[in-house]
Amino acid sequence: MARFYCTIPRLWRRLKHCINERILLIRITYMTLFYNSFTTWNTVLDTGMEPLFWFVDRFAKYLGPIFVVAVIILTSSVVLIVYIYLLPDIYTRSMAWVYFHLVFGHWLLVNIVFHYYMGVCTSPGHPPQSVPEIASICKKCIAPKPPRTHHCSVCRKCILKMDHHCPWLNNCVGHFNHRYFFLFMFYMWSGTIYVCITAYDLFKQEFFRNEELAYPAAVYPLHMAHKILGRPATHTTTEDTFLARILHEDVCPQYLEPVGMCWNNSTKMYEDYYGDIPNKWLHNCVIYEFLLCSGVIIALGALMMWHTRLISRGETSIEVHINSKECRRMKKLGLVFKNPHSFGALQNWKIFLGFKDARTFLWRVLLPSRHKPIGNGVTWKTSTYDLNNPQLLVL
Repeated sequence: MARFYCTIPRLWRRLKHCINERILLIRITYMTLFYNSFTTWNTVLDTGMEPLFWFVDRFAKYLGPIFVVAVIILTSSVVLIVYIYLLPDIYTRSMAWVYFHLVFGHWLLVNIVFHYYMGVCTSPGHPPQSVPEIASICKKCIAPKPPRTHHCSVCRKCILKMDHHCPWLNNCVGHFNHRYFFLFMFYMWSGTIYVCITAYDLFKQEFFRNEELAYPAAVYPLHMAHKILGRPATHTTTEDTFLARILHEDVCPQYLEPVGMCWNNSTKMYEDYYGDIPNKWLHNCVIYEFLLCSGVIIALGALMMWHTRLISRGETSIEVHINSKECRRMKKLGLVFKNPHSFGALQNWKIFLGFKDARTFLWRVLLPSRHKPIGNGVTWKTSTYDLNNPQLLVL
């Protein structure tokens, strides 16, 4: 009897071991079909994003010209509204402000047009046939890649110091047009802020009319919330409708008048209520301009802040992911990763914009300039190694 009770735990252990072996075998078989030691969550994410990549590869080259035309049309519409409506409104206030707006506004406009044109038409740069320093081999071009060079699936070429493919430029952002891209963002963002400030009073007058505001007009959602929560709900009565105003005594005091007289009165009421056509155009154009520029300020401001951070750290949009992965890898080894292309925030900006002192800053940043970036985009001086003097500079 005692021997029988001792055998039960042993049988249970054998059964449990046998089940675990079968589960392990099934798991190993599954992993041999779908898993290897290089698989990470980044690989899984890339696989899941493959349909999106396929769509971008096939159709981005067709969307690029559409986006460029959209930028030209939207920018031109904003400029025309400034000329037709905003400047005459400023002229009625002060002639001195008109001179200021003409000088400052055209300075912004010239920089926007110049940098956008150069960003669209300037080639980002491609690797030459003979590469003195090879970082890797491009799997699609089957050609050596210099450092900081990556393959663009839309352009189907390798791009020197590639940042990203911009559909708004219909061009890759690389070594030779990265400065044009960033300065276009900066001047466009500054221009939209300038337009919103200039049009604020006129927008407030056209959008809110004589309504009292609980908050400034710039934070319109807060005003709407206050209006909904702070006031009792009001329902439109029959007397508030346009038809009731036509039939009201002050419009048609005699309900038995001929139909033609009532029609004339109703037409006059329509003109008094809605105003003439130029005023309607002014109303719509001012609201359109202010809302469009407000949206651009938010969207373009966020994008510009992201690129400002990258430039300050001496990185591109692609390198930030590569460097973060390398930083995590070296952290596990107890080491500290140092970006070899970062020389400090100030020096990084000088290298990126291509200026050395205040004089060159004036001519090369504040005014349109076609000067080329520092370096050829193929070989790079780093903060850790110098290619001409291959000696370790910083441990």
